[in-house]
Amino acid sequence: MEVWLHLVAKQAILAINAVALIVVVAGTIEALIVGTRAWLAASASEREFRGVTLRYGGWLVAGLTFQLAADIIETSITPTWEDLGKLGAVAAIRTFLSYFLERELSALRAHGGESTPPLGQ
Repeated sequence: MEVWLHLVAKQAILAINAVALIVVVAGTIEALIVGTRAWLAASASEREFRGVTLRYGGWLVAGLTFQLAADIIETSITPTWEDLGKLGAVAAIRTFLSYFLERELSALRAHGGESTPPLGQ
């Protein structure tokens, strides 16, 4: 039973990390395309660039959240205290990045008086 649990957990970790990668890549591509269009447009405003930043930040927070989920699952199958310590450090760094990125996005939203549209729209 334990071997089966480890196998399922490792596959889940791989799948969740793949989703995180897809989310970050998709957000980066979207930010690059939309940001380039805004940059090339003669009428581009600071508000449009702020919107690109807010949406991109949302994608990054989503990617970090998926990675943290994979870290949580990995914690359940980590065999040694050294591995657990390394995993804890990585999880702490990702949580720290996610927290401060979300805080920065909140400040941008407050400054711009706008909300971020849902991802993928």
